[in-house]
Amino acid sequence: MNPSSAPHHPNRPITILVCALGGEGGGVLAEWLYLTAMRAGYAAQSSSIPGVAQRTGATTYYIEVHPQPLAELGGRRPVFSLSPVPGEIDLLLSSELLETARHVGNGMASADRTLVISSTSRTLTTTEKMTLGDGRSDDAALLTVLQRHARATELMDFNLLARQSGTVISAVLLGAVAASGALPFPRALYEETIREGGLGVTASLRGFAAAFDAITKRREQQAMVEKVLAAAPAPDLRTIARERVVKYQDEAYGRLYDERLARIEAAEGGRAGPVTQEMVRWLALWMAFDDIVNVAGLKLAASRMERVKREVGVKQGELLVGVYDHFKPGLPEFAALLPERLANRVIAWDRRRMARGEEPWALPLKLGAHTIHGALALRVLMLLKGQRRRGHRFALEQKLIEHWLSAVERATREDALLGLALARCGRLIKGYGSTNERGKDNLLHIVDHLAVGTRPAPDRARLVDTAREAALADDAARKLNETLADAGAPLKAPRPQPIRFHRRKPSA
Repeated sequence: MNPSSAPHHPNRPITILVCALGGEGGGVLAEWLYLTAMRAGYAAQSSSIPGVAQRTGATTYYIEVHPQPLAELGGRRPVFSLSPVPGEIDLLLSSELLETARHVGNGMASADRTLVISSTSRTLTTTEKMTLGDGRSDDAALLTVLQRHARATELMDFNLLARQSGTVISAVLLGAVAASGALPFPRALYEETIREGGLGVTASLRGFAAAFDAITKRREQQAMVEKVLAAAPAPDLRTIARERVVKYQDEAYGRLYDERLARIEAAEGGRAGPVTQEMVRWLALWMAFDDIVNVAGLKLAASRMERVKREVGVKQGELLVGVYDHFKPGLPEFAALLPERLANRVIAWDRRRMARGEEPWALPLKLGAHTIHGALALRVLMLLKGQRRRGHRFALEQKLIEHWLSAVERATREDALLGLALARCGRLIKGYGSTNERGKDNLLHIVDHLAVGTRPAPDRARLVDTAREAALADDAARKLNETLADAGAPLKAPRPQPIRFHRRKPSA
């Protein structure tokens, strides 16, 4: 629907409220609107309500126009109101942003009826000027109020257009009204009304045309954007998730993602039901697990450099001196890309060191992503993507994914709620390093001890949901163990933590 043309009752008048500061030609604008309506053969009435504001004085003008021409009324004459009713305004015109917000705050506009045409320019109040610091009202907050409490808005710096055209804002606002289509009058009638005024006609017509063209151009652009978006709908979550998996590894990995989702769809009776929709996200996130290859790619991404520049406030023409990335990969990160037998030996060696109370082995690195050597080092890590498939961790992650996937598949065939609860356990797989390992341990424990058993499937689904939220609540699995104990399931064994003694340096 055109934002300016809301459905209108044939016997209800079109109500217009003009809000203007002193000396801005509010009375002239109201008179132009009234005379244009009369010229077009419509019954109309105009009244004004003098008022006093904190700036140069403010007066509101109220116009009502019957939506049917007099020729169609068969001699009948409509009866108009002399004053506006809050919430019953079709068109609110204003020359100043705070004044617009004041009337909207008084309840004059309504979200289901009112088109607000307002200048975004400001005239400071006395209070704003008296403040020692910056006492100006927040324009963004005022604009939010207008957009929240109006059916549609046409917001622009009409004062700037008036200055550029060498005229007053009333002529510019009239052009905005004509372009909006809020009133059933052609452009030519508005221009004839201006010409009959006899004073400053050329400048007024210039300002009228500037606003008319600006509003028309903006609406054409909005219509074009809507047309393009309608012709090319945004990709759904499944498409985005698959693209992430393919980008992470290759097209074959994307096909594996499709095959895994197809198994869940089959379990739901051949449709993409709630369980499949839930698995779309969590399966993709797990399959695209973070490793040193993926991290290197993220560090080299062009979008990342742009984000860094924004965060440090690099201005146009300035040079970002340097970006240094600090890494501390441990043996598990290196072993992830090694064949399984060799990887197990390396990891076992590191665990023996930790059992003796030593720190896990790690290699501190400082790479300048802005330098040739740093970028080349990251690029070399990225090129190890092909080795990922042959690595120890890739095989392990696929084994764990299959374990979870099979559990979801079986549970879905048994009970949809149980399958959905297990699918949502994918939330537990997050982060990097120990956080990721802890999440996988929790998920597998829930799958192996709560999703199975002699309880009715709906009861097991509730237990799985409760355990999942408990696992997300704390890192030490205390709440998860409480849930497991209540269910009579085996508790999670605490992870062994070596005790390390550090020799204190003798005091001087």
